[in-house]
Amino acid sequence: MKVKRMLYLVLMFLPLAATLVALWYLPDTIPAHYGADGQVNRWGSKYEMLILPLMIPLFGLFMLAMAKVAKKQEKTGENNEKVCLMGGLVFLVIFNAMAFYFLYAGMQQTERLDSLPVDLSQLLFGLLGIGLIVMGNVMPKARKNSVLGLRTSWSMKDETAWKKSQRAGGICLMAAGLGMLLCSILTKGWLCFGLSMGLLLAATAAGAIYSYWVASK
Repeated sequence: MKVKRMLYLVLMFLPLAATLVALWYLPDTIPAHYGADGQVNRWGSKYEMLILPLMIPLFGLFMLAMAKVAKKQEKTGENNEKVCLMGGLVFLVIFNAMAFYFLYAGMQQTERLDSLPVDLSQLLFGLLGIGLIVMGNVMPKARKNSVLGLRTSWSMKDETAWKKSQRAGGICLMAAGLGMLLCSILTKGWLCFGLSMGLLLAATAAGAIYSYWVASK
């Protein structure tokens, strides 16, 4: 648990530290926004590069607060806190990847994202796919709470419905994660984005339908 917390803190502040150092080397004007076609449509000050790194610690603190809330709703143990922190870690990894991706683009003054060696959609959804597989494995450990897990009015009906819903939800997340991972390998750009989001929506819908079925038995 201590190692996980240390990694959590590192991922919270690493992009900010790296960006503060990079400001000494960044050109004064950098690509500040890219359009849907991946082409820069606005240039701005290099200090705009701090926006995402400053938001990442806020997200990290929010997830830590949610972990504390979830922990209080568990009678014994720290399962809810661990699951919530794992979810926070998954998204912190993704946000770190985004921060360093755009930091590199700023250093190179990249005008088209498709000129970079790694496609952004492949990178993000590949990482999200791995993260969903991890989350699907730990999700059944979550105890009944109002913060995390597959929470529907049906899954919250009783302990049996909750446990069965979390197991099914975990399987759905792992299936979606595997599908995303394959999409990130075989496709790129908007196609990768569309297929990955479709898989995520399908997994969410399947979990919700199953929780309804379990609660109605």
